[in-house]
Amino acid sequence: MAWMFLLGGNQSTQIHYPTTSMKTSSSNQTLWKRTVVLGSVCVLSASLVAFTSAKDAGKSALHIQLNEAPLSAPGFPSFAPIVKAVSPSVVKVAVSSKAKVSQMQMPEGFDLRRFFGPGFQMPEEFQQQGRHQQHMPREQGVGSGVIVTTDGYIMTNNHVVDGADVIKVNLTDGREFDGKVIGRDPKTDVAVIKVEATGLPAITFADSDKIEVGDMVLAVGHPFGIGQTVTTGIISAKGRATLGLDYEDFIQTDAAINPGNSGGALVDVQGRLIGMNTAILSRSGGNQGVGFAVPTNLARWVMESLVNNGRVERGFLGVNIQDLTPKLAQQFKMGDAKGALVSAVTPDSPADKAGVKSGDVITDFNGKPVTDSRHLKLQVGSTTPGAAVPMNVLRDGKSMSLSVTVKELPGDKVASATPASSSSDDALHGVGVSDLDKATREQLKLPSHIKGALISSVEEDSAAYEAGLREGDVILEINRQPVKDAEQATALCAKPESKVSLVKVWSHGGTRYVVVDESKAG
Repeated sequence: MAWMFLLGGNQSTQIHYPTTSMKTSSSNQTLWKRTVVLGSVCVLSASLVAFTSAKDAGKSALHIQLNEAPLSAPGFPSFAPIVKAVSPSVVKVAVSSKAKVSQMQMPEGFDLRRFFGPGFQMPEEFQQQGRHQQHMPREQGVGSGVIVTTDGYIMTNNHVVDGADVIKVNLTDGREFDGKVIGRDPKTDVAVIKVEATGLPAITFADSDKIEVGDMVLAVGHPFGIGQTVTTGIISAKGRATLGLDYEDFIQTDAAINPGNSGGALVDVQGRLIGMNTAILSRSGGNQGVGFAVPTNLARWVMESLVNNGRVERGFLGVNIQDLTPKLAQQFKMGDAKGALVSAVTPDSPADKAGVKSGDVITDFNGKPVTDSRHLKLQVGSTTPGAAVPMNVLRDGKSMSLSVTVKELPGDKVASATPASSSSDDALHGVGVSDLDKATREQLKLPSHIKGALISSVEEDSAAYEAGLREGDVILEINRQPVKDAEQATALCAKPESKVSLVKVWSHGGTRYVVVDESKAG
């Protein structure tokens, strides 16, 4: 059975109350009907007796005992004080993207006059190489965010602000601010935005490594854009990896999480932030009691990297690893199946120089136990490149202590501060770039001496697209300054000297210059 309520103008929300489907015989249905009727008669009779007594007594039959104390009792405290402390730190993040203009290419030789006769006048957009402009509508969305510093830094999900041209941040006190993306990390789905304000109510962080399954939690956010909402539940599991991200260590909770809760707060009963609500597992599209949150220890590390360095610098060990099964653990003389099995070591990598060999089982890294390959990847990734850390391995049943100097993960896409596709002040607004890796070089047949930043995307309504820049081009220079990678291209675009940029690109086997004039961008 489903009841539908219409809320607020043209928007409708369906609230489903599931019931168990039952099949009954005719005799059973008759019995059920009789029971209902008899029950109704009994209630009616009781009501009549009460009414008669009250009338005879000449005064009210209602004797209500009222206790106006706050809704709490010993052993069963109210969450209201926690909500009052936390709710000002959780904001609504409203995002929108510009209307797009896409180019639709007509098939070669296609002529509308075949259908409308020889006197038909071809539209101008079709006369230009058979192209037709299709206008895509403006897109809007609503998510949540958490204020983490008093001077306006806000943590949210990458998927909340990805592709947004305009970001509006609404506080619970009614204030609204323009938000600016400071950095995004798709590998963990964490992003940082900034508003120009001071004295904001920043939330307090907890150590998410200390949470336990069964701990009570509260989820605070803006589901469906209806306003701030608080739900409660428990921690159902830790260390979940279900979304296919490169780095996952999710907290699972049964607190109700719905669309719009993304980027909101998951707090403990002391009001401390333990996670950022990110996703749900659902067959209906709504909450079904399986929600996931990025733990604060991971989110905090990513956030600090984006703010302090402008990108996420991840450590690199240089090993191929896999989980241990009980049978593998037995073969490698392990007492249990905890650790990461090394199946290959990259030559001249940090692991190779440290003495790691194929067949080793890494049991501890940087003072922390390694439970499986995923946790080792998280631990190595969050290690500062250049740091020398201790590592324990089990080789042929014997424990060995090694020291490894971690390098930066090669070929990693830059999680850039002020990315070129998200700031109207950039010289190459609407252009996304990434580093050149070996596979890309082979695909594009790039000569070995070509160094630069690969254009991974170009918005079709941008000045860069109008100038002729396309996906797959390689930026060699910006305003006569050589570009060696995506980070440098982003840095050169961050503070443009003017709205007009001279860009040298490698495209289709040759080099050429293009002029990108942002002053005419519309």
